[in-house]
Amino acid sequence: MAVKIKTKYGIIDISNNVIATVVGGAATDIYGIVGMASRNQIRDNLNDILKRENYLRGVVVRQADNGVNVEVNIVVGYGTKISEVCRNVQDKVKYNLETMLGVTANEVTVIVQGVRVQNED
Repeated sequence: MAVKIKTKYGIIDISNNVIATVVGGAATDIYGIVGMASRNQIRDNLNDILKRENYLRGVVVRQADNGVNVEVNIVVGYGTKISEVCRNVQDKVKYNLETMLGVTANEVTVIVQGVRVQNED
């Protein structure tokens, strides 16, 4: 499915893949995020942190009446305050979706799938 935006010039279709890429990019920019996690690790057979091109596995986008509901699966760095990191992810995802795509995020659910020790090189 895609989000349809009606303008005076026609209809714009924004794919869920585009929304997932914007969401994944916004989430990984937050301090304390080590990376994205797969939403279904058993099926995807992945326990590793997802690379930049695999945001689709870590983000679920569902259409709602007047916007989208987003689910983000993340891995948090050890020693960070998880509630604050999650709140920052929610705020940045909502902001990026509205400014970049003009899509309203009704609900941003953040699921912390793991905690990793970050290398301080």
